[in-house]
Amino acid sequence: MDKKVSVFRKEHFNAAHRLHNPAWDEAKNDAVFGKCNNPNYHGHNYEIEVKVTGIPAADTGFVIDLKWLSDTINENVLEKLDHKNLNLDIPEFSNLNPTVENIVVVIYDILREKIDPTLDLLVRLYETPRNFAEYPVS
Repeated sequence: MDKKVSVFRKEHFNAAHRLHNPAWDEAKNDAVFGKCNNPNYHGHNYEIEVKVTGIPAADTGFVIDLKWLSDTINENVLEKLDHKNLNLDIPEFSNLNPTVENIVVVIYDILREKIDPTLDLLVRLYETPRNFAEYPVS
């Protein structure tokens, strides 16, 4: 078959963060980030969707082995982020505000290094059922 197909893997992790710009005073941080600027942090139950698109292999019929994809997400993303304080525990956020927009790009970059570059990759991250981001944007 020479037609592209997309496959998806959903995963879940829990993490805490604080939205805060250290260059701003507390009044501006409170005005911009509101409750999300709580100095004691707050948490989310994140849902991640990973979409991989390509031509299924002739020998397996797979675009990508979904078991391998699940293991790769678990080993490289979930083990890194689950039950962590993103601001304090994750080096990528030492100088990067852990907004849903920035978190999805970090996750994409981690996975892009692991997945065959001939395959298209898209990551969608739900911070809440109503707030989510995806990267890259077409």
